[in-house]
Amino acid sequence: MLQLIGFDGDDTLWHSEDYYQQANAAFAAIVGRYVDLADGRVQSDMLATERRNLELFGYGAKGMTLSMVETAIAMTDQRISASDIHRIVELGKTVLQHPVELLPGMREAVEQVAADYAVVLITKGDLFHQEKKVAQSGVADLFQRIEIVSEKDVRTYRRVLNEFALQPAQFAMVGNSLRSDIEPVVRLGGWGVHLPYHVTWAHELETGLGDDEQRVITVALPADVPAAVAELAQRAA
Repeated sequence: MLQLIGFDGDDTLWHSEDYYQQANAAFAAIVGRYVDLADGRVQSDMLATERRNLELFGYGAKGMTLSMVETAIAMTDQRISASDIHRIVELGKTVLQHPVELLPGMREAVEQVAADYAVVLITKGDLFHQEKKVAQSGVADLFQRIEIVSEKDVRTYRRVLNEFALQPAQFAMVGNSLRSDIEPVVRLGGWGVHLPYHVTWAHELETGLGDDEQRVITVALPADVPAAVAELAQRAA
């Protein structure tokens, strides 16, 4: 039976991707002063650069900012001005300084789940930025443990479960990303509650899970999470 429930942070507990999207739009406007945006290359080149840099910079606003600078220099054939490079750096700082706003009803949902299960927060990204978000979120007190990781994959989830002395079938993960929050857990033999966010980074859209996966329940609102966990508990039993 289920014993441990994990919650993602960004775009599950609190808003995040909106700020990245706003920065990307402002970035495109800056680069648009040098190149024609009609061919749509800015966003595709930016995504390709971010993917190449993940192993070096990891996830988060700092890696995004460095990738924006690299993309801008390449796309403008090094013609971009120092002042516009500075503007791009400022975009990254804005993302790092954005307010932490919980999704409506999220604290109540975690409280309900925590009344019946041990709960852990598993969030990925830049350590300093994630620590700041957790501290400002107002929900850190609800979690038995907080894990800030560089990547969410089978190895990461297996390590967390081993430290709790649990089998994968005793664990369910709640998150907005099928790629990072749900699929690795299901591959291990665990369970997932998928709470989609209204916008998702293109990199996180890639998943090998089918729509008919019986170990996953998709919900529309935070208020639906406790009932989904209860349903998964019945399936696990």
